[in-house]
Amino acid sequence: MDAIQDIETAAESITTVIDRIRDAVITDRQFLETVTTGLLARGHVLLEDVPGTGKTLTAIALAEALDLEFNRIQFTPDLLPSDITGSQIYNEQAGEFRFQRGPVFANIVLADEINRAPPKTQSALLEAMDEGQVSVGGTTYELPDPFFVIATQNPIEQEGTFRLPEAQRDRFVVKTSIGYPDRSGEIELITRRENRTTQMPTVDPVVTAEQVTTLRQLPEQVGIEADVKGYLVDLVRASREDSRVDVGVSPRGVQRFFEAARGRAVIHGREYVTPDDIKTIAPPVMTHRLVLTSEADIKDVDATDIVVDLLDSIEVPAATAATD
Repeated sequence: MDAIQDIETAAESITTVIDRIRDAVITDRQFLETVTTGLLARGHVLLEDVPGTGKTLTAIALAEALDLEFNRIQFTPDLLPSDITGSQIYNEQAGEFRFQRGPVFANIVLADEINRAPPKTQSALLEAMDEGQVSVGGTTYELPDPFFVIATQNPIEQEGTFRLPEAQRDRFVVKTSIGYPDRSGEIELITRRENRTTQMPTVDPVVTAEQVTTLRQLPEQVGIEADVKGYLVDLVRASREDSRVDVGVSPRGVQRFFEAARGRAVIHGREYVTPDDIKTIAPPVMTHRLVLTSEADIKDVDATDIVVDLLDSIEVPAATAATD
């Protein structure tokens, strides 16, 4: 595997990663770009999808393409924080406690149906996402580097779920969904399964774990012009002034927006952020950060529609409107 030394080389590697995943999983390229954006922004991704759309398979394929360790945690109402982080186990022979690591100790963790677990258990994952570490019995344990969480929640099934608090949703860089494949995609799904002897396709590694760490550092080299920066900030500020929104994008959300925009620039091999980066990444970055008013909830207003309206209302800077 060649060394990743610059953004151009990184973009080539990322394209190969996405192509390898799509060879194994029937999914949209834009969706994979959004997930990869979250990875490059050194954040985490929230998927809102019905069961059976390929979330687990996609996460496994991503881990294999990046040569990273993968664990899946099924969140349930009786899941305890120690079921995620691990716990102190008494060793009778040694006469002492030793730490038994939980499933969160992996590079890529799929937190499946995260909103089925109570808030206290959710918060155990939060520390890991925020700090890259967990605390058990007064001792702090570092998580593997890189560390990336893909959390899922079901948009339909409400009974027995605990709504993610706004502060917790804010910690996910992007929220997106795989959705159902189109007709040709579902035919291809059957064709691929027909030609395999196993249910699970495999993906050959494209990069090493060390190279993934390098990839996540490259967005720091991406610049942004003053007018594009102003465009991003104007979108965020407009979200707070919309009459349908009770709480708009937070200052932390502004930073995550910027980091995601730089991540997308790297995916497309650029050393600068364009207005198109801002426009493309705005819905997955902003939608889950908006808290709508009670009236908007009653009227079933969709937060995505609000973001689209904001994009239509804010003037796009022309001077740096470069295209990919």
